[in-house]
Amino acid sequence: MENHELNQPTVGIVGAGQMGHGIAHVMLRAAHNVVLLDTSQALVDAGAKRILKGLARDVEKERLTEEQRQHAVARLKTAIMSTSHPANSTGSGRSSPFPNLDFSALDFIIEAVTERFEVKASVFQVLEPYCPAEAIFASNTSSISITKLAAATKRPTKFVGLHFFNPVPVMKLVEVVPGLQTAPETVDKAIALAASAGKTPVKVNDFPGFVSNRVLMPMINEAVFCLMEGVADAAGVDNVMKLGMNHPMGPLELADLIGLDVCRDIMLVLYESFRDSKYRPCPLLEKMVAAGWLGCKTGRGFYTYPRE
Repeated sequence: MENHELNQPTVGIVGAGQMGHGIAHVMLRAAHNVVLLDTSQALVDAGAKRILKGLARDVEKERLTEEQRQHAVARLKTAIMSTSHPANSTGSGRSSPFPNLDFSALDFIIEAVTERFEVKASVFQVLEPYCPAEAIFASNTSSISITKLAAATKRPTKFVGLHFFNPVPVMKLVEVVPGLQTAPETVDKAIALAASAGKTPVKVNDFPGFVSNRVLMPMINEAVFCLMEGVADAAGVDNVMKLGMNHPMGPLELADLIGLDVCRDIMLVLYESFRDSKYRPCPLLEKMVAAGWLGCKTGRGFYTYPRE
């Protein structure tokens, strides 16, 4: 695949988990250069392994040729990222804690870590001193204010939301979310990057949950209330929505795929932002998160799953 408009940007992706490795996969498939970062070698290796598996599947499905797959693999670099803030962090070009990486080549940094403001803000604050001034920062947040995240950096005009959907290689939508200070050219470049990866970018405004999760999460939460109150069992709730509303997945199945902790965190963002009781997380959802029953990734949620 060729990308004349963006001229093969280099994209740094922070977080090698479900969303991060998926974003890296589609960027590599689009012939971009990718640097995948996480806080341990085990996490980076696990993410890279899943990317390589996905690229091999692309060849099997004839979405890529074997030659394109080999080029994609060659464009992937990985690194371990410290979570501590650098000393005397002013400007780029200083000695980097990532000696094998050329941060001056980065055009985008896309953060895809846990849905907590403090964690996301810390990612950008740690990396910012080593990134070129023109690099665009993007968050894959599904609910947190882009304006608030941008204000935690020194480049609010070059900060934007890029909300991909799970599973990233399959789902077409990307919500592109400008903050209050985001420059129009930053939005244009973010839209172009998403489109280059085969996605359909939709620009939405910076409100809690944006469009997707402001609509989806209350539905999932209400499905959990139905289960808790004995309106139907999990399969019954899901079958009503699949067969009656033509949803491809039931809301409880979808919650397991997303991660029950992520669903709970998004509901808390909505609840704290709007102060409206309709966004209060269901007590059963809270209880399952406390028990560590987080869905597919832990092998148990509303359903049980084989562990990899």
